Amino acid sequence: MAFVGKIFLSVFLVLSASEAALAQAAAPPPPAVGVQKAEMKPITEKDEFNGRILAIDRVDIVARVTAFVEKVDFKDGQEVKANDMLYELERPPFEADLDAKKSVAEQYQAQLVNANAALDRAQTLLKGPAGLQSTYDSALATQKSYAAQLLGAQAAVKQSEINLGYTQIASPIDGRIGRTAITPGNVVTPSSGTLVTIVGQDPMYVLFPVSVRTMLALRNRYVPLGGFNAVVVRLTLPNGKLYDQVGKLTFVDNTVQTATDTVTMRATIANPPILGSGKKPGESIVRELTDGEFVTVNLEGVQPVMVLSIPRAAVLTDQRGDYVYVVDADNKAQRRDIQLGQSTPTDASVIAGLTEGELVVVEGIQRVRAGQLVSPGPPTPGPAASSTVPK
Repeated sequence: MAFVGKIFLSVFLVLSASEAALAQAAAPPPPAVGVQKAEMKPITEKDEFNGRILAIDRVDIVARVTAFVEKVDFKDGQEVKANDMLYELERPPFEADLDAKKSVAEQYQAQLVNANAALDRAQTLLKGPAGLQSTYDSALATQKSYAAQLLGAQAAVKQSEINLGYTQIASPIDGRIGRTAITPGNVVTPSSGTLVTIVGQDPMYVLFPVSVRTMLALRNRYVPLGGFNAVVVRLTLPNGKLYDQVGKLTFVDNTVQTATDTVTMRATIANPPILGSGKKPGESIVRELTDGEFVTVNLEGVQPVMVLSIPRAAVLTDQRGDYVYVVDADNKAQRRDIQLGQSTPTDASVIAGLTEGELVVVEGIQRVRAGQLVSPGPPTPGPAASSTVPK
């Protein structure tokens, strides 16, 4: 019996050793993860707002006199230059009125010449025994009367000349003209309202509201760096296209809109032709920006700033906020809550929660748990990884 017991004990020990070896062999290795150092990188700070394009110059053309429209000298929608003729009104009635006013002025001019001569004679006679003071006084009064009437007649001539000039309506600015509200053969008056509207085309304004809190942050960030000169403005068009011109911030309103708690900012940006030059008569000109157009405004710093940066792919988010996994000296993954700052599609800047040089998990995050042993290595080259491999 003792011999049999020894046999069973030997078999048990062998089986136990085999099970232990099998269990050890079945234990999975630590998951492989790609890691990258948190390092300082230059980043362009950018803030995004909704804005609208606004023409710098805008003029509503109206009639200054009552007259028939003889000719419209433009095509709806074309671009015009300053002093280009827009409307021609009938001139003969105003020319006749001017001639009549000139004749009255000439009549008073002749009477004034005669009155001056009579005054000179009365003044000469007054020095001798035949002269009378009453005669001199009467001649002086007549001379002053004709002089005053001449001034009135000359003013009437000037007014008639102005009215005659109003029969030719020219553009006061360079810009794009809208649709005419009047056609030849109709009568226009000063109460007819706007005949057509012209809006300037190049450059244009960009207006965008900014919350007071954001405005204060922008002021603290950029005023020490040069204020308006420390930022540039870039636009994203409604179709998602990035506009190729760069604008400059030129104005911040001095009043807060109490209904929205925002302050209006304004930038100036070029709007050159993208089709046509306007040098050929009747040539159409196409520009990218249009008065009243909705755009996305990107306010960017001129000089990049150094920030602690990690790949965007390393950032996770849950109910507690943003966090990453870092690998410690024992190759264990540890959760680290972070606070993000300005970021790009590939890089995220970290304001708090990380220190420079820590290894952040950027690949294989789905296999990582807090406190888990991992096998760190260089990340796969690509947008999520930098060219620097941690050592």
